[in-house]
Amino acid sequence: MKSICCIFVAAGILFHPGFGTGEPVPRSGGVLVFGRSADSISLDPAVTSDSESGKVISAIYETLVDFNNATMEAGPGLAERWKTSRSGLDWTFYLRKGVRFHDGAPLTADAVVFSVLRQIDPDHPYYCGNPKYAKFIYRYVESVRATDDYTVKFVLKKPYAPFLQNLCIPHGGAVVSPAAVKQWGSDFGRRPVGSGPFQFSKWIPGDSVHLSANRDYWKGAPYLDGIVFRTVKNPSIRFQEFKKGRLDVVIGLKPLDVSSVKQLPDSRLIDMIGLNVAYLAMNTEKRPFDRLKVRKAVNYAINKENLIKLYYQELAAPAKNPLPPNQWGYNDDIQDYPYDPEKARRLLSEAGFESGFKTSLWTMAASRPYMPEPEKIARAVRANLEAVCIRAEIVVHDWKEHVRRTAVGEHDMCLLGWMGDNGDPDNFLYTLLDRDNAVKPGLNRAFFKNGALHELLIQGQQSMVRSERVALYRKAQEIIHDHAPWTPLAHARMITCVKNNVVGLEINPAGAACFHRTWIKPETRP
Repeated sequence: MKSICCIFVAAGILFHPGFGTGEPVPRSGGVLVFGRSADSISLDPAVTSDSESGKVISAIYETLVDFNNATMEAGPGLAERWKTSRSGLDWTFYLRKGVRFHDGAPLTADAVVFSVLRQIDPDHPYYCGNPKYAKFIYRYVESVRATDDYTVKFVLKKPYAPFLQNLCIPHGGAVVSPAAVKQWGSDFGRRPVGSGPFQFSKWIPGDSVHLSANRDYWKGAPYLDGIVFRTVKNPSIRFQEFKKGRLDVVIGLKPLDVSSVKQLPDSRLIDMIGLNVAYLAMNTEKRPFDRLKVRKAVNYAINKENLIKLYYQELAAPAKNPLPPNQWGYNDDIQDYPYDPEKARRLLSEAGFESGFKTSLWTMAASRPYMPEPEKIARAVRANLEAVCIRAEIVVHDWKEHVRRTAVGEHDMCLLGWMGDNGDPDNFLYTLLDRDNAVKPGLNRAFFKNGALHELLIQGQQSMVRSERVALYRKAQEIIHDHAPWTPLAHARMITCVKNNVVGLEINPAGAACFHRTWIKPETRP
């Protein structure tokens, strides 16, 4: 078979494994319309952390190493191979030759170095100003340089176990076109140029982002002519648009609508356990959430089982840790705070709040993969809190404003969540709860600062032995549970609703979609 395949290729005939097997043969053409709940914030991978930006970014850009979508393990990407010194300090990556950016410029080691330095060096002439991921992807990087046109060497100050996995993350790890950054400056996030299978066409703010196929893509041109990421904020309207055939793929539907998709003859579900957590963060820099008994009272006051029954329709599991249960390092021995309003009232009284107190609860308007109906969940949480005399005013913002304003600590309490990026516990625990990220703006929305936790998480980063890291992360979860900066709420199942004529769409446990080999059956889609 190998020799026959070679003959076909030499003759200019594309051989496909489905030929002669009864499997459908992919066809080129068509534009995939992807329905989502919110617009992207920016398409500059250095300055974003939200999943709605990430969906588009991962189609435009590439990283040095890439995930295996099934296992989340790092494999070859723009670098076809790499080596690490025995000390774990020196990392050398050997780039593929012949890769070009969408603007035609060759992707070389200098472009990789440029992409890193614009995030970690404030004196770099094109420093991006507000890097979101650089602080943990590159936090131990002492230097990065091109040793020749296609070789990049990183030297780390300390061993950093998540380094390779983190380089897979499009946010921060993506390689950008230096020429485009120099041309567009601060507007690069609206004029993105990468080397991925799709290239930017246009952005209609609040409505849609349009990508077209990169016909010169080094892995082979995509089958699709393009992708439209369409923003439909209301999940009910998003479902109706899907039923009418105006959306080919949708995420973030109401759980009841997800159940209805199973009854549609032209549709199917991609359903998997997700690497995610939905949580309520208490701003520990603000009274009264600087008091442990108050934070524990909030944990006892919230009925998680009811939230999951009513608003997730059982398409989630109650959360007791920041880590999801399918993430290695999860501590299942921890006992969750049970729903106990009486104990919550007793703790509030002991903390000096016999009559309760007033506060605010911030939430986003848009549904998220980890939280399908944020405003309804906020109202249910408010009712639980009112039952123990915590009177919370609900504050609702659109997604962009919610992310921006909670990052600088304007909230008292806020609902948020996290989609794991890299399959490593560090991505949840250090990113969301370490004191290093309790800055403004920061990803630690509880602004929780604990020295013992910090030491464990840093040890976890520097150990190259998986069993040692598991033990450290189990202890870290104990500290987080005991200090209660969050009320972990739920781990949602990853549900993607897809039309049956869409073939080859890959979704990984982190929720990222791969469109390179996606195609549309022509016999069912004009």
